[in-house]
Amino acid sequence: MKYKLLGKSGLRVSELGLGAMTFGQEMGIGVDKEESRKVYDAFREAGGNFIDTANVYNRGTSEKFLGEFMQGDRERIVLATKYTGGMRGRDINATGNSRKNMMDSVHASLKRLQTDFIDLFWVHAWDPLTPTEELMRGMDDLISQGKVLYVGVSDTPAWVVAKANTLAELRGWSQFVGLQIRYSLIDRSVERELLPMSRAFDIAVTPWGIVGSGVLSGKYNKDDKAEGRAKMRGRIDDRSLAIASEVIRVAEEVDATPTQVAIAWLLRAPANIVPLVGARTLEQWQDNLGCLEVELSDEHMQKLDDVSSISPGFPHDMLSAQRDARGPRIENHRSWSSGGYDR
Repeated sequence: MKYKLLGKSGLRVSELGLGAMTFGQEMGIGVDKEESRKVYDAFREAGGNFIDTANVYNRGTSEKFLGEFMQGDRERIVLATKYTGGMRGRDINATGNSRKNMMDSVHASLKRLQTDFIDLFWVHAWDPLTPTEELMRGMDDLISQGKVLYVGVSDTPAWVVAKANTLAELRGWSQFVGLQIRYSLIDRSVERELLPMSRAFDIAVTPWGIVGSGVLSGKYNKDDKAEGRAKMRGRIDDRSLAIASEVIRVAEEVDATPTQVAIAWLLRAPANIVPLVGARTLEQWQDNLGCLEVELSDEHMQKLDDVSSISPGFPHDMLSAQRDARGPRIENHRSWSSGGYDR
């Protein structure tokens, strides 16, 4: 694998990150330690160094597995974990982004991970009950204490992230260098606000859900799609199936799997993108890794963009119409578009 800088930090991470949500079986979607170890080893052998987990993944088992797997290899790993979710049942203070839950969570994660520090510590989700000042000062304290090296934020509105980083800059505190969001051909809504914001602040984007809950693999476009749709509880609509169909056609043209094409499309996004690739088995990881060999032409990209395009929404659509009415009288060297990004 090649490597990228994580946002405006000096941290070097592999162009694919390993999502360790499947390490453990407590949540019903993962695998045992033996299979998790195979995936971990294959990721490392491919040159991967960026691994992402969370305290709540399989009730802490994901962190425990990684703590064992990293022994003797810790310094070579860029380790990311998260807090926000509760780990102590009904304890009212064991959830959210307060300083108390932050400190309790980081100490518990360090113990499970068998390490003295966390490279990248994520806020797992926005907690509107915790003041921005409390959150950012607490994260900066963790960095000052050496328990955390960098901080990031996940699943949070763009205006909240912008406010937090602006406040941190003014106060001389550490800023978010990473943004973790759902992003795929199935769901491009983050292109309206979150991606433009990440670019303005030079924040790296680590997307999850990159194959649209499996829809982009093409498995629900087969003859048994009705059964598959029932299993997904109606979450697959005709638009999603149409997008998957186009992905399948492109995959056939470039001699790749649909999953590889879906990830390759993300890798060409006009942002500092580091996709988080999850795999339940060694075979799945090997298939995912093949995305790095896929070369999508401009024509292929256009087909995928067209079938998955979204309305930019207000005010971007209104501003775009006004801009078009004025005509291209000004040559703009910047690559912003009114609705987010120009690819």
